[in-house]
Amino acid sequence: MFQIATPEEILKGKITDVYFSRTLKIMKAKGVNPLVRAEFIAKSLPQNWPWAVFAGLEEVLYLLKDLPLKVRAMREGTVFYPYEPVMEIEGHYQDFCVYETAVLGLICQASGVATKAARFKCLAGDRLVVSFGARRMHPAIAPMIERNAFIGGCDGVAVVKSGEIIGEDPMGTMPHALIICMGSTVEALRAYDEVMPPEVKRVALIDTFLDEKFEAINVAEALGKRLFAVRLDTPSSRRGDFFRILQEVRWELDLRGYNWVKIFVSGGIKEEDVQRLNPIVDAYGIGTSISNAPVVDYAMDIVEVEGRAVAKRGKHSGSKRVLRCLSCNERVVVPYKSKDNKCKCGGQMEDILIPVFDNGKMLIEREKPSEIRERTLNQIKGLSLQ
Repeated sequence: MFQIATPEEILKGKITDVYFSRTLKIMKAKGVNPLVRAEFIAKSLPQNWPWAVFAGLEEVLYLLKDLPLKVRAMREGTVFYPYEPVMEIEGHYQDFCVYETAVLGLICQASGVATKAARFKCLAGDRLVVSFGARRMHPAIAPMIERNAFIGGCDGVAVVKSGEIIGEDPMGTMPHALIICMGSTVEALRAYDEVMPPEVKRVALIDTFLDEKFEAINVAEALGKRLFAVRLDTPSSRRGDFFRILQEVRWELDLRGYNWVKIFVSGGIKEEDVQRLNPIVDAYGIGTSISNAPVVDYAMDIVEVEGRAVAKRGKHSGSKRVLRCLSCNERVVVPYKSKDNKCKCGGQMEDILIPVFDNGKMLIEREKPSEIRERTLNQIKGLSLQ
């Protein structure tokens, strides 16, 4: 059997650190069950990221759907900064104490993946970015990874199930295996062209047997106008100077009049590669860099007990509002009871930590992944990556 938790086990609170189970047992024995507010916050972000993208809320609300709780949260796809609460749960502690582990897991990994995808999209600009990392992760969580890569800014995903979840057709080209089984790149491409419907773009993988430059010429001559792009999946161990290889491929195609053929690259692409390759590359397939994104290290901490502000050392006690100015985009965190909605610039501030759930009732409409992605793309425009 697969070594994973079932949805039923997660909903029953079995994915919990044992000390929460012991805490629940003690509190029940002593009749202690205070009404608390607990916030989720990241004091710092991985690799000195200046900002991150909040994701994972949809799964959190599904986990909590039958519990007598209130939840305020940022909408998925919202950019946030260190020390800004992204979510707050209000309820009797016994009702949700065993879910802390699972809730953190849902938002920590999802936000990391979404943020890494957003960073790649910022770097790539108008160029296509496709999530290619499912094969590097456990298959049970591949759709979750690709869904969050998409809402973070990726233009598409590769896995069939992921495409179903986001409501988009999966994207892909051809594997080396097809070329090896067919005996040559040109034969594989011709078979692909004959079998695949016209709406599937013809993208030839050109680094299986021959030098990329010569294979690019071969496939362009074989397919002519029907060829949409060539893809180089050349691993770093075989590249030499990848930029020069790509430059050579582009030169030879243009020299022969195949200037419509686009260049698609994949194979261990990292953030630092993108800016150098952008002048030549039209599309990126990003695998491990997104699927293995560092998690956002949120913590859940009680900040209020029976209406009294209290928190552990190193935490600001009390429930909070997170405000963003509609005019200058200034952001502030203020006490929840603060009524000041004016920015120092004179503009109006809006709450971005909003009520989303109240005792089994969803207070916000479920959004399509494409709508969340649009929010992310709007918010990351012009943001610095350092």
